[in-house]
Amino acid sequence: MSVKRSSIEMFRLKKVLEALASKEGRGTELISLYIPPGRQISEIIAMLKDEWGTASNIKSTTTRKNVQDAIVRVIQRLKLFKEVPENGLVIFCGAIPQGGPGSEKMETYVIVPPEPINIYLYRCDSRFHIEHLKELVKEKETYGVILVDSSEATFATIKGRRLEIADEITSGIPGKHRAGGQSARRFERIREAQVQEFFKRVASHANEIFLPIEDLKGIIIGGPGPTKYDFEKGGYLDYRLREKVIGVVDTAYTGEQGVK
Repeated sequence: MSVKRSSIEMFRLKKVLEALASKEGRGTELISLYIPPGRQISEIIAMLKDEWGTASNIKSTTTRKNVQDAIVRVIQRLKLFKEVPENGLVIFCGAIPQGGPGSEKMETYVIVPPEPINIYLYRCDSRFHIEHLKELVKEKETYGVILVDSSEATFATIKGRRLEIADEITSGIPGKHRAGGQSARRFERIREAQVQEFFKRVASHANEIFLPIEDLKGIIIGGPGPTKYDFEKGGYLDYRLREKVIGVVDTAYTGEQGVK
């Protein structure tokens, strides 16, 4: 998922949650259902049918009808899905008063979260339980990651649980020369110059990627060998990014595998 698409979905979810937060029911008539990925739709529908039967014991005729009607609405919405989406599924449904007694209107909200949810919840209450989704839209600090060795570099951002690979570049620098003599020393001088030019490219990419991020909390530099230390100590990054470097770490790889 692109950063732009993810940001738009987060914005839309935030607006829906703001609307849901203001809604209240009479008694415990509002249903909140959280289904994590991996659950079977048929399993959830069976549970809801049991809850419909249990609701027949509610003494208040109005409350009983509203709860059972809401359960039926939720089941109808679930039947539109062949399986639970990869990020899970959240449904809010209930009778919302529009004025005095008898003015209730049944409202249903189906949300596919922009990030995976790991909670399974069914609850009837006088409000919708939106707190678990609110955690997703909380502003989270952003960290930058630069993984570098002599052959390639990877740039990534981490925000909460979201990992985005921003760019990957290669150096084209040949491996170290194994022969001896003057030719080997000349080769190493040329290679060292190529490494320095690559470091400048890495810094240029890092500056373009990370400087525009206003909430950048810190930068981690990593990689599988000693090259990362040479890059960090060489002062190649813009001074504003150098001030944000919080650590240099060993990773087994560059690329997305190294970031994870």
